Amino acid sequence: MITVDFISRDSHLNGFEIKGHSGYSEEGTDIICSAVSSAALMSANTVTEIFGCKAEAETEDGFLKFILSEYDENAVKVLEGLRLHLEEVSKQYPEYITINNGGIKNA
Repeated sequence: MITVDFISRDSHLNGFEIKGHSGYSEEGTDIICSAVSSAALMSANTVTEIFGCKAEAETEDGFLKFILSEYDENAVKVLEGLRLHLEEVSKQYPEYITINNGGIKNA
């Protein structure tokens, strides 16, 4: 199962942590993992490469953590869009993806 924790700081969305594999189908053909990975990478790249915001990122197989280094209104909107998108995926495939809003707090 994929677990997505959205991270907040000062009552604003500040980042996310994605762990696991959905197990929906074999690696390379798993549409849920592809949807989650693609949306997360697009969000992170938009924030850093398009808006020029600084962020910390950590990746491994089945793991992606992305934290904004400082508040930026546009970056927060992108993260909110990611959250909405992944919540919709979770509604369609609840046994394969779990979303935790505010599950991790970043001081």
